[in-house]
Amino acid sequence: MINLTLNTKIYRPIKQVFDFVSEPENDFQWQYGTLASTRLSDRVSALGSFFQSVGHLMGRRIEGTFEVTEYEPYAKYGFKSLSGPLNSQTSYTFEITEGSTRVNVSTQANLVNFFQMDERVVEKTIKKQIRENLAMLKSLLETAQVVAAPW
Repeated sequence: MINLTLNTKIYRPIKQVFDFVSEPENDFQWQYGTLASTRLSDRVSALGSFFQSVGHLMGRRIEGTFEVTEYEPYAKYGFKSLSGPLNSQTSYTFEITEGSTRVNVSTQANLVNFFQMDERVVEKTIKKQIRENLAMLKSLLETAQVVAAPW
């Protein structure tokens, strides 16, 4: 079982950070390896809604369907995998701290016989990827180089 927890501070209002992170269509802008992500219903991301994501991890193409399991505006956003090479659950929490928004991300994952590799190698790769994702998210939002989803 892979368990990771990381965080970053972003010098932007909590509403802007939450709205950007909780829109699957924005994922390709800040998540390393994500090629496309799209919601599967007309509803705004909300508890019980679904989205699909296409990307790559460790040189392999991965596709997955996810269900939103946590959605509390400006406080929590989380989802779990319903398909794909990893059984995973990811949760983001947001809090105002020292004139910024603190974003905490927690991920739990199990390999589903996909990588045929040592779980420690996969964990190290995912941790590096999450760290890079948070750095890219911070950079995008703080420099306002964001292309918002059309919703």
